[in-house]
Amino acid sequence: MAWLAGLILSGWAPYDRATWMMEVAPVLIAWPILFALRDRFPFTPLALTLIGVHGLVLMLGGAYSYARVPIGFTVQDWLGLARNPYDRFGHLMQGFVPAIVIREIFVRRELLRVRNMLFPIVLLICLAISALYELIEFAAALALGQGADAFLGTQGDPWDTQWDMLMCLLGAALALFTLGRWHDAMCNRLPFIEGSAKRI
Repeated sequence: MAWLAGLILSGWAPYDRATWMMEVAPVLIAWPILFALRDRFPFTPLALTLIGVHGLVLMLGGAYSYARVPIGFTVQDWLGLARNPYDRFGHLMQGFVPAIVIREIFVRRELLRVRNMLFPIVLLICLAISALYELIEFAAALALGQGADAFLGTQGDPWDTQWDMLMCLLGAALALFTLGRWHDAMCNRLPFIEGSAKRI
């Protein structure tokens, strides 16, 4: 319900309709997937909460375009930054949330024989997701020209792509470091998933 309300509010009068559609597309893709998996692979409350928050972050960014989100200007003034940092926060979340979701799939399905490889593999997958997203932005820039500026949100920074990927990587590492043990406890409390190996 929070996502439905968020989508309605976000899409009521966005800064740019095409930009809004591109920004909230991950939400529109994730929603039916989560619904389809609700019985076969019910995610932990932690993963679902993070997914929900990430969706709202995307909707807010889509409504204003990332470079114009009001809370970003407030933080910019507080910290004396040269640009609105909401886009950076969005890319931090792009790593933080998928890291837990990907980790959960690996842990609950026991996809790795060597548990020590979980951390680097999750980081690499998150970085690959970030790189793919940057390629999508690149394609949008080529297709739309100047019309893609709001979607790209570079704010004149020639290193924006690199910063985006770095923020994603940092977000993923932060999630794994801070939430790993709590996440393990939640995974172990969930019912057995048919087709998965025994729990850790």
